[in-house]
Amino acid sequence: MISPNEPNIQLDPQGRLKHFLTIEGLSRGLLTEILDTAESFAGVSERTVKKVPLLRGKIITNLFFETSTRTRTTFELAAKRLSADVLSLNISASSASKGETLLDTLRNLEAMHCDMFVVRHADSGAAHFIAQHAAPHISVINAGDGRHAHPTQAMLDMFTIRRHKGDFSQLKMAIVGDIQHSRVARSQILALNTLGAKEVRIISPATLMPDHAETLGVKVFHKLEEGIQDVDVVIMLRLQRERMSGALLPSEHEYFQLYGLTDERLEAAKSDAIVMHPGPINRGVEMNSQVADGPRSVILQQVSYGIAVRMAVMAMAMQTQGQGSAQ
Repeated sequence: MISPNEPNIQLDPQGRLKHFLTIEGLSRGLLTEILDTAESFAGVSERTVKKVPLLRGKIITNLFFETSTRTRTTFELAAKRLSADVLSLNISASSASKGETLLDTLRNLEAMHCDMFVVRHADSGAAHFIAQHAAPHISVINAGDGRHAHPTQAMLDMFTIRRHKGDFSQLKMAIVGDIQHSRVARSQILALNTLGAKEVRIISPATLMPDHAETLGVKVFHKLEEGIQDVDVVIMLRLQRERMSGALLPSEHEYFQLYGLTDERLEAAKSDAIVMHPGPINRGVEMNSQVADGPRSVILQQVSYGIAVRMAVMAMAMQTQGQGSAQ
């Protein structure tokens, strides 16, 4: 958490993005700038040559201490489309697995003249720690740290919502599932409230709801149909089994019976409501295939938009936002 008395290390002295570690402490104007910059990159994927020269000569290093498919590959694609050189470190086969400390790993990468670290780590605060100890010229992007934050996922979700629904101030949102263990949910709630969403609801069993959830600026529900009544956007979350301790759920089958999204349950939402999921989907647990593959699902668009959003964050963090468009 960022203390209100602590300078925001994410920003440079001019208030521009240097690191992207959390949504917390960032202004609506800066989040909107990320979305606007991503909009300028959205068409790059449709070009014959899917590259712009903004980060030519820069070295971006992916440091994934946790497994990932979508996040890692979209960061790699984003960096390559900005014409950067990309180094993806296989942590399980690196010196870190032989006992090298995290700081020693950083110093060695710095000696290779890297310019940016994209970090995913199982420990909350790991990306913040790296940003505090990295050389001054290096930018750090948080690709997910423990239960704490996943800011680029939240921003690609915001980009998806804005593209499909427009003005946040008119929208009611529902986030459904394992709120307690989800770094995505925390980042989404911060982003939605910062961008001025009309109403943010969270829906989960009591065992998967964080303590004092109301203080997050949300409305709390424990019944799915009540929580998604008349909402514009339904965001389903994956059950974070790897972060649970103890028997928080009787079974995945019973969870689906109470909280799994089906076409019938989706009727409680607005007729034009969209369905989102950060992935990977557990079909038959969080939702059935009819919803996941149905006309209201924008799940695959989220993946596509993730490339443009991560391009925007990288370009802005490298202080190229003044030229940061696909022109």
